Amino acid sequence: MTKNTYRTHNCNSLRKTDIGREVTLAGWVHVSRDHGGVIFIDLRDREGLTQVVFRPEENAELAKQAHTLRSEDVIQVSGRVAPRVPGTENQKLATGDIEVIPSELQILNRADDLPFPIDAEVHNEDLRMMYRYYDLRRPQLSRNLQVRHRVTKATRDYLDSQGYVEVETPILSKSTPEGARDFLVPSRLMPGKFYALPQAPQQYKQLLMVAGVEKYFQIAKCFRDEDLRADRQPEFTQIDIEASFVRPDDLFTLTEGMLAAIFKATLNDIKTPFDRLTYREAVGEYGSDKPDRRFGMELVDLGEIFRSSGFKVFRGALDAGGVVKAINAKGFAGITIGQADELTEIAKLYGAKGLAFIKIENGEWKSPIVKFFSDAEKTALQSKLKIEEGDCIFFGADKWEIACEVLGRLRLRIAEIQKLLFAPEVWDFLWVTDFPLFEWSAEENKWNAMHHPFTRPKAEDIALLEAKKFPAIRAEAYDVVLNGVEIGGGSIRIHEPELQEKMFETLGISPEDRQSLFGHLLHALRLGAPPHGGIALGLDRLVMLICGEQSIRDVMAFPKNNRGMDLMTQSPAEVGPRQLRDLSIKLAGDKK
Repeated sequence: MTKNTYRTHNCNSLRKTDIGREVTLAGWVHVSRDHGGVIFIDLRDREGLTQVVFRPEENAELAKQAHTLRSEDVIQVSGRVAPRVPGTENQKLATGDIEVIPSELQILNRADDLPFPIDAEVHNEDLRMMYRYYDLRRPQLSRNLQVRHRVTKATRDYLDSQGYVEVETPILSKSTPEGARDFLVPSRLMPGKFYALPQAPQQYKQLLMVAGVEKYFQIAKCFRDEDLRADRQPEFTQIDIEASFVRPDDLFTLTEGMLAAIFKATLNDIKTPFDRLTYREAVGEYGSDKPDRRFGMELVDLGEIFRSSGFKVFRGALDAGGVVKAINAKGFAGITIGQADELTEIAKLYGAKGLAFIKIENGEWKSPIVKFFSDAEKTALQSKLKIEEGDCIFFGADKWEIACEVLGRLRLRIAEIQKLLFAPEVWDFLWVTDFPLFEWSAEENKWNAMHHPFTRPKAEDIALLEAKKFPAIRAEAYDVVLNGVEIGGGSIRIHEPELQEKMFETLGISPEDRQSLFGHLLHALRLGAPPHGGIALGLDRLVMLICGEQSIRDVMAFPKNNRGMDLMTQSPAEVGPRQLRDLSIKLAGDKK
């Protein structure tokens, strides 16, 4: 046994050219097989597998010892690399042409009964989370963590090459309205006061621009106390970027170059520059501000066809200032009653009163609404929607926002049903620009910022702010989308204190609240803030897409489950007597 090292090679490195060499390997027993007294061990480490063969006729004592090995025992073996017996080669393994004939075996540690087989598909996610340190041995998850490392390394290397400086911003900060609930941390030294964990380093990175840093980035930890789902966690990581003296095109070029470097380091080259759509174009054509363009089924406007229609539902929507749109689901005329009911429920969930559709079967247009169409309208429909035998046409007649979103949601669900999304090697990057600056909240009866209150209106729309024409004002904001998933978003910021005050006023933030929440930023803007802008990309979501996973939990080392719990460490935990006493003191101080 090599005395000065646990191993001379990893378990994925030995090839035919190593035959005859003496080597030492260390790792976990992946599989153990007994074939007539001959023990075959698949030895696994982070890099891969190597077959180790213990033959009694060559070393009876060693074979006897190997017979006691169980899955996940940690061992070290030294021996000679030999060719596999002809006909037993494994072309699926990089080391499949060779095996190691051991002369020494050392058991470094034994494994108890396992919570689940390492090579099995485990559907009990809580069980996986409870034994996460064991779950991470699975090759798939081990690979994901390595991909994540390559993504962050490529990010740092690229941004460094562009002159960007990595700066860490505080984790213990101040609560500010970012759209989600904050995690709060009580202060021991100042009873009754609390820190907030940052939902994003937004204000700090803008302040760094005032400080003259000019080009900042950070692989930033962020925290949001919100309901969880497959692509959300209470703590997550984003690639945070901010720069001075930039316009959107500068940030587009930078982001495209960074993503190209990331994909080159992990998968393959991607095409740049990315396509661009305005928000109105994306929603109008695909029913979503993060459109998936890997399949067709675009929304088609039918306003001109039904402007003078006798069909009251369509005519009424148009007369009220709304729209009539449709999608053609090619080859979907065989829709089942269950599928139709599901799609109708989706339409109602997103604001439609119902769902009208036409099936084209055996040359016949099948739908109760067809009798209301004139021959000219049917001919125009057939031409505009390219209707053929076997198609199914779905309509939306409502306000622009409702009709587009309903058809967009139906488009995605129909694509899932028709299995149109199985194209893993297609990487469709897209910029969506010119978002609305404001969105109306009926619940609060006020205008809110669609992104955040520091986003700059487009220069040509600033006059509309003074005129209070809020629905028409566009933001200098942009999202980068990949295969229908928003992977990042940013904006050019407001750098003039007067415009920032006007924005706060429009959002209904009182002068007192402006000072208490944002006074530091307003003061900074009055000390020579340069024009600046930035972008933040979700690292977890990006790595999830690159790895082909369905949940960001599978690309994070120690995620929370869908209830926000860490079952491995039993976190969150009840506080102990000392912490409870300290908290009582803080709360008492707050009441005073």
